[in-house]
Amino acid sequence: MKKITYILFIFSVHCFAQHHSKLIVEVNNEKKTLNIYQELTYFNQTNDTLSSIVLNDWNNAYSDKNTPLGKRFSDEFVRSFHLASEKERGNTNTITIIDDSKSLLSWNRPDGFPDLVAFQLKNKLLPGQKTTFVLSYFVKIPDDKFTKYGFNSNEEMALKNWFLTPSRYENKKFITYSNLNIDDVPNALTDIDLQITTNANFQVISDLVLDKKENSTTTFSGKNQLYVNLYIIKKPTFLSFKTSQLEVTTNIEDKKVDDINKAIIVDKIVNYVGDNLGTYPKSKITVSQLDYEQNPFYGLNQLPSFISPFPDNFIYELKFLKTYLNNYLKSTLQLDSRKDNWIYDAIQVYYMMKYIDENYPNYKMMGSIAKLRLVRGYNLVSLDFNEQYSYFYMLMARKNLDQPLGNPKNTLIKFNEKIASKYRAGLSFRYLSDYIGEQNLKESVTQFVAYSTKNQSDISKFETIIQNHSVKNTDWFFNTIINSRKIIDYKFDEVTKTNDSVSFNLKNKTGVNVPIPIYGIKNKQIVFKQWINEVKEDSIYTFKRFDADKIVINYQNIVPEYNQRNNWKSLKPIRLSNKPIKFNFLKDLEDPFYNQIIYLPTLEYNFYDGFIPGINFHNKTILDKPFTFDINPSYSTKSNNLSGSFSLGVNQYNRDSNPYYIKYGFSGSTFHYAPDAYYQKINPYIIFKFRENDFRNNQGKSLVLRQVYVNRDPSSFVKNTFEGNYSIFNARFASGKTEITKSFSYSTDLQISSKFGKTSGNINFRRLFDDNRQVNLRFYAGIFLYNRTNSNYFSFALDRPSDYLFDYNYLGRSESTGIFSQQYIQAEGGFKSKLSNPYSNQWMTTFNGSFNIWNWIEVYSDFGLMKNKQQDARFVYDNGIRLNLVTDYFELYFPVYSNNGWEVSQPKYAEKIRFIIAFSPKSLLGLFTRKWF
Repeated sequence: MKKITYILFIFSVHCFAQHHSKLIVEVNNEKKTLNIYQELTYFNQTNDTLSSIVLNDWNNAYSDKNTPLGKRFSDEFVRSFHLASEKERGNTNTITIIDDSKSLLSWNRPDGFPDLVAFQLKNKLLPGQKTTFVLSYFVKIPDDKFTKYGFNSNEEMALKNWFLTPSRYENKKFITYSNLNIDDVPNALTDIDLQITTNANFQVISDLVLDKKENSTTTFSGKNQLYVNLYIIKKPTFLSFKTSQLEVTTNIEDKKVDDINKAIIVDKIVNYVGDNLGTYPKSKITVSQLDYEQNPFYGLNQLPSFISPFPDNFIYELKFLKTYLNNYLKSTLQLDSRKDNWIYDAIQVYYMMKYIDENYPNYKMMGSIAKLRLVRGYNLVSLDFNEQYSYFYMLMARKNLDQPLGNPKNTLIKFNEKIASKYRAGLSFRYLSDYIGEQNLKESVTQFVAYSTKNQSDISKFETIIQNHSVKNTDWFFNTIINSRKIIDYKFDEVTKTNDSVSFNLKNKTGVNVPIPIYGIKNKQIVFKQWINEVKEDSIYTFKRFDADKIVINYQNIVPEYNQRNNWKSLKPIRLSNKPIKFNFLKDLEDPFYNQIIYLPTLEYNFYDGFIPGINFHNKTILDKPFTFDINPSYSTKSNNLSGSFSLGVNQYNRDSNPYYIKYGFSGSTFHYAPDAYYQKINPYIIFKFRENDFRNNQGKSLVLRQVYVNRDPSSFVKNTFEGNYSIFNARFASGKTEITKSFSYSTDLQISSKFGKTSGNINFRRLFDDNRQVNLRFYAGIFLYNRTNSNYFSFALDRPSDYLFDYNYLGRSESTGIFSQQYIQAEGGFKSKLSNPYSNQWMTTFNGSFNIWNWIEVYSDFGLMKNKQQDARFVYDNGIRLNLVTDYFELYFPVYSNNGWEVSQPKYAEKIRFIIAFSPKSLLGLFTRKWF
C-alpha cells in the first residue's frame, strides 16, 4: 500500500508540480544592467536522485568573442560581434547561490559551456522532493545589433533568456546546450512571479499576465513557462486584443492596416490555430515584431518597400500567422528544441500552407504582379503561392547541400536552418497528410500538442501517435523523409494506352521507395488520381483513363521530388515533343513542362574591344540542372568585330561520398588581347569538389584538371612576347577554410606544355585578433621543371602576370603604361611596386604581408628571391600603404619604399598607385551569400 501511495505521489508531482521562480528585478537603463534577486524552488520531477543542478545562463554567451556563440558568429561571417567593445557585450556576474539551510554553494561553468551554471547540492534531492535556493546576480545586457535582442540607442531593452532557469532533465542527465542564437534553449517548465522596477518613463511588456503596476514597479505572473520575454520600452507600440480564447499583445508592424482590421485578423488566426492545434493553454501570448524579424517570411521580406504585390491586410495576416504559430508552439511543446526542431517547423509551415489553401487559394507567389501581361509567361510569377516552399527546399537539394530534417538544429547550415529545412518539413507534412488523410494528420497533431503541453516529449512519441491514426504503414516517412537526405525521383518507363485505360511501369531513378501519386490530366484538369504505395521494378500499373490526354507523376507536387522534368507523358495520338521550347527574358524558375531558354542583354568592357554589348542565351534557371549551356555572342564597339564566349557543362552530384560534386565542362571565348590582335581560347575541363561530413565546416577542397588551347594573332603593339599558338595541361588543387576571425588556404598548380613545364604553390593566412588588429600573410613559390621558351611570356612575374591562360579579368592585359597597367591582381609574386626586370624564367619565392593600423588602413610589405638563367639570384622588396576597403573587391595600394628607392618622392607618383576593382556581380554576390551557405 505504501508503495502504491508513493507511486501515486510521484505521478502527481510529474503531472502538476513545476519549478517556481520568484524574481525581483531592478533595471538600470543607463548602465544596461539588471540587478536580480531570485528565489528558485526546484522540484525533482524525475525518477532519479539528484546531487547537482544545471541552470541555463544564456546571456553570458555574449561575454567573450570566443564563446560558442562568438565562434558561430565567426563561422557565419558576422563581423559586428568580434569588433564590439566591452560595453556592447553582455554577461552575468557576481552570482551567489544559497540553499535552504543558509549554506553558500559554490558553482562553476562546465568546460566548454560559458553560458551554463552548475552547482553541487549539500544534500541529495530525492524524486518528488523540492528545495529552495536564493540567488542574486547582475546581468549586463548586450547591444541588440548582434541578434536584435538587447539594448538599443534609446536605452530600451528586448530581453530573451535573461535570467537563470533550470535546464531540461532527460535520460538521467541535464541537457547542456550553449546559446548559438538559434532559439532552442532547453528550459524546464517553471512557474514565474516577477516584480520589475524600471525608470519612471519606461513601460514593461511581457508574455506573463500583468498583476498590477504601481509607479515604476510592475508585477507579473505566469504558469508553465518555458521562457519569459520582456520588452522595456519608452513609446507604447504594443496593442492588446482580447479574443474569445486569450489575450494577444502584439506590435507586428504595418502602418497601412488600421487597428480594427488588425483585431479582425488576430481573432481569425487565433481561432484558426485553436481549431487545428487546440486552444492555447495560457491566458496571454505576446507576438512581437522582433519575434517576426528573427524568423521572417522569406520572400515577402525580400521585396523592396515600393513594391506591393500583395494587399496590406494579407501581408499583416501572414506575418502574424507565422509568428503566432511559432510562439504558440515554442511556448507550449516540451520538446528538445535542438534535437527535434523539425517538428516545430513541420507544424508551423504545414498550417501556414493550409491557411493559404483555405483562405487565399488563387494567390500567386508574386501576388498581383502575375496579372501583368508583360510577365505572364514567367513561371516565377504564375506559380501558386504555396509552391514557393518547394523551390526554396529544392534550391539546396540541387546544390547537394540539403540535410536530413531529423538532424539537430545546430548542425544545419544557415540557409537550411532558416529556410530550406523549415519549408521541407512543412512539405513533408503535406505529403503525409495527402497519403494518410488530412483528418488523420490533424487528429495526430492535436493529440501530440495536447500531450507535449503537459509532458516532456520527443520524436518517438510523435511517431507512435501518427501510426495509431493511420491504417497505412508510415515507417517510410520517418526513416526516409525525416531521418535521411535520400532524394526521390520517379519517371515513366513504358507507357501504352487504349481508349479506356492507360498502362505503364515506373523507373525509380534513386532507389528510394516511397508512395507516389499518379494523375490523369485533361485540358489541365485532374480526371483521376491514384496512389502507388510501393513501386516494384517490373510491375505494370493499369488505370482507367477517363479521357486523359496526359499522365503525370506527382502533378500537384505533393511529394518533395528532386526532379519533375521527367514526370509526364503525353497520351495524344500525335506529338512533336513532350516538352515545347519556351523563351524567357531574364532568369526564371524551372518549369518542368517546358524546355526553357533564357535570354538577356549583356554589356562588358575592356580597353581593346571597348564596350561589348551582346545577348546571352542559356538554360540556367534558379535551380541547378544536370546539363547547362551558356552562349554569349557579342559585338566589340571599338574594333567593330564579333566576339563572345560559350560554355557547356554536365553536373554530377554524389549524395553520400566525396567528391560530392563533379563538373565536366567545355568552354571557349574570343576577344582582343591587344588593339590589333584577337585571342581564341578553348578549355575542356573537369572540376572535383570535396567537403567535410560536417556541412557547417567552412573547409572546402577542389581539384581542376583542364587542357587550355590558345590561338593568338600576332600584334605589332606587343613586342617580344609572341610565342605562337599553344596548348597547356593544367592541374590545380586548392584547400581553404574561411571565417571572420581567421582564414587559411593553400593551393598547388602544375602546367605542362611542349615548351615548358612549371609548378607552383601558395599559402594564405589571415587572422583577426581579439584587439581587432588583422594580419594577412601570403607565401608563394614557383619553379620551372623545364623551359624552352624564347621570351618572358610564360615566366613567373613579380607584380603583373602575363595571364597566358587568360584567366584573369584584366581591363587592359597588354598595357605597360597608363591607368589600365595599374590594375593589380594578386597572383604569382604579388608585388605592388613595378620593379625593373620583374620576370623569372627559373624560380621565384615571395612573401606578402599586411597589418592594419586603423580600420581598413594597412601597411604592407613584400620581399622575395628570384632567379633567371645565367644570372645570380636577386633579393627584391617593396612596402607601402594598403586601403583595404572591400577585401579582394575594392582595394588601393600606395607604394612607399622598394628596390626603386623612396617611391613617394619620385616623379609621376600617381602612376605607381595600384588598384583592385571587381565588376563581376557574381563575385560581389558572394560577399552576401557566404554566410548562408
